[in-house]
Amino acid sequence: MNTRARLAGAAALGLVATSWVPSARATTPPAAAATTATVKALDNTFSPETITVAVGTTVTWENRGRNDHNIVPVEDAQIGEWGVVDKNDFTPKDTYEHTFNQPGTYAYYCTLHGTKDKGMIGTVVVTEDAAVASSAPGSATSGSTASASAGVHAVPADFPTIQAAVDAAAPGDLILVSPGIYHEAVNVTTDNLTLRGLDRNGVVLDGEFTKDNGIRVLGAKNVTVENMTAMNYTANGFFWTGVEGFHGAYLTAYRTGDYGVYTFDSVRGQLDHIYAAGSPDAGVYVGGCFPCNVVIDHVVSEHNGLGYSGTNSGGDLLIVNSTFRNNRAGIVPNSGSYEPCYPERKTTIVGNLVYSNNQGDTPAIDVALLAMGNGILPAGGVQNVIERNRVFDHDKSGIGLVPFLEEDPNDVVPTPDKWEVPCSVAKGEPVTQPEGGVLWDAQQNRVVGNVLENNRAADLIVASVGTDPATLGNCFSGNQFTTSAPNKVETLAPCDGAGSGDWADGAYNIATWLSEVHPSPADWKTATLPALAQLENMPDAATAPGHPATDMPSTVDLAAIQVPANAPREAIERIALASEAFVKQANGAAARKVIVVPGRLVNVVI
Repeated sequence: MNTRARLAGAAALGLVATSWVPSARATTPPAAAATTATVKALDNTFSPETITVAVGTTVTWENRGRNDHNIVPVEDAQIGEWGVVDKNDFTPKDTYEHTFNQPGTYAYYCTLHGTKDKGMIGTVVVTEDAAVASSAPGSATSGSTASASAGVHAVPADFPTIQAAVDAAAPGDLILVSPGIYHEAVNVTTDNLTLRGLDRNGVVLDGEFTKDNGIRVLGAKNVTVENMTAMNYTANGFFWTGVEGFHGAYLTAYRTGDYGVYTFDSVRGQLDHIYAAGSPDAGVYVGGCFPCNVVIDHVVSEHNGLGYSGTNSGGDLLIVNSTFRNNRAGIVPNSGSYEPCYPERKTTIVGNLVYSNNQGDTPAIDVALLAMGNGILPAGGVQNVIERNRVFDHDKSGIGLVPFLEEDPNDVVPTPDKWEVPCSVAKGEPVTQPEGGVLWDAQQNRVVGNVLENNRAADLIVASVGTDPATLGNCFSGNQFTTSAPNKVETLAPCDGAGSGDWADGAYNIATWLSEVHPSPADWKTATLPALAQLENMPDAATAPGHPATDMPSTVDLAAIQVPANAPREAIERIALASEAFVKQANGAAARKVIVVPGRLVNVVI
């Protein structure tokens, strides 16, 4: 059957500054004479998902993402026929090829990121007609269509395991989990379920450093997971992929091998009252969606590689009222062709407390190493709004608008006319493989009303490699800061008019950044983490009815956010005294007393 795997080996990320010329996306050539075909495994998706080829065609799968994948035939009978590619043989940069000499339909999936009919799936259709063109038949319908009256299933009273209760549940059901330690990796494929622990701190899913995901929701719509803890999983604590409608609330993710709370290719959702610590990638992640229609609210993320990361996501994506501290880097939206739906754009970051993200003893992926020492860093992000955040104590920047560089890209950087293309369309477009690297510049971001101090390289940085920063369209207004690079950045690029001045005055040399050596990452299994404290429980967990995520996300009044709601008292006082409202009302008078009502208001007596 001429089946073989070619292991190229995982290459370390190398970053080079190169110039590029935007070009149109390549069109798919006709397959009439094709004897070879290529499928790229990007993160959480095969591209193209379906190909049609002639008998005798050799199909090559290339892992062009940043995650391990595998390739497993859906039909058990085909496993022996064209094999199984294990994740250890399909790490980033690895390839696998097989020559299909018999007509038929060969469906396959990645067991790490999908099931047989949902998530990361693919199909090779082999025909005797040599003139056939590649096509994409309709995909399987995700989620259950069964209907039943809502029921309540208790674990372990009714079912000994969470997975058993999930498997027995009908759409609309509520699964209540009593305190205990559950050594499970739970997969959810039924729509409209609510999975709830009765005690956030007492319901603990423990992967024992061998299981992949605490709870993984694959293609199931409107699934809510709340009030529990997941720890010691090799991949993620909580994971939604390929879904419409999701809600994660009152969740703790602790010491996981990839992400803490992870959503991918998922829209119309909300993550709130989350605590995440000890992940090499991001404590909280939303990726591969546009428009996302997602709210992240009241999150505490610490001692991760990245506090928050979102690759190629945005559009009605809000990060509000949250704290990101003591990570390698704080909030890092970013662009890159290793995942679909690029670039990252239109994320709104308002009212967050971001501080001391210089932690050198965390687990960390390569991007976290590179981003270390920064508060808010939209690397290659475009059209983001960064407003009214409190950002302090960083070795590099408080807010840095910097490029992301890819040495080995899957595609060219899209031009602005592509920025409004929804992910549902972009994922179906063919990709090129350009020569050399590409530069994802941070463009057209709006930085307004933030309070920054003690960020050692500069409170505000805007920089590029080979591109004049004056042409990138980023703007700054109303921020309270001491230093910027270049100097006087609010004069150079105000948000309410034409700028003036010299962009070369105090410009930041980003080449020095890329050449820095940072502390090596700690092993995620043994890294030093804050001890788990007793965290806030969901109100009325035992009595509240099931609440599938059919009405997510909640509405957020951005105008009402003045300071981070969960900031320490001393930080709130400092923000209040520095605010425009206080300075104007005080008219030079000193503050005699500051009265803080947590989460609600600040009164200042003068």
